[in-house]
Amino acid sequence: MPVADQTPAPTSNGSPDLGLLFHRLNNQLGIILANAELLEAKADTDSTRARAAQVVSSVLEAMATAREIRARQARD
Repeated sequence: MPVADQTPAPTSNGSPDLGLLFHRLNNQLGIILANAELLEAKADTDSTRARAAQVVSSVLEAMATAREIRARQARD
């Protein structure tokens, strides 16, 4: 069941709160990761398991990228 889109409240300068956006992004990536890991564990063929493992790997890379962007944004 999809979660309703909750647009973050704008900050005083009118832009969305980046911290809240990163939090939402990480939550969604965590859900994707959990489902990909479950698919990988329950896969009945090597090719399906390999595809699920690729999704797991890609989500972990996306999470690391989001952390790096947030860290750079915090330094600026």
